[in-house]
Amino acid sequence: MATREAVKKTLRQVKPILSVDRGEARKRVFNLYKAWYRQMPYVVMDYDIPKSVEQCRAKLREEFEKNRHITDIRVIDMLVIKGQMELKETVEIWKQKGHIMTYFKETVEPKPTDFLSKFFAGQ
Repeated sequence: MATREAVKKTLRQVKPILSVDRGEARKRVFNLYKAWYRQMPYVVMDYDIPKSVEQCRAKLREEFEKNRHITDIRVIDMLVIKGQMELKETVEIWKQKGHIMTYFKETVEPKPTDFLSKFFAGQ
């Protein structure tokens, strides 16, 4: 019985980070998405990325879709905070071109399968 009471007390003490309910967390996610979406042309231009704005926006959507299944409000708030930090670092050009291009590595460039492709890739 003592452990149940301790668990109930700790569950009551957990407070939200930013959002109070799901609606507010959803609003924060959409605002972050819109901020990234608006900055994409400037990111492509500033970093001289060999991708189009449409490709970058598609990748942005894919990155947001990866976390679609998350329902815990505290986790959503932490991801929004991390996304805001990434946006700030990207806009202020605190990153290098290689940091931006790592987002495209896994989906755009599939691993080579035949011998000659592996040879040219250096594997």
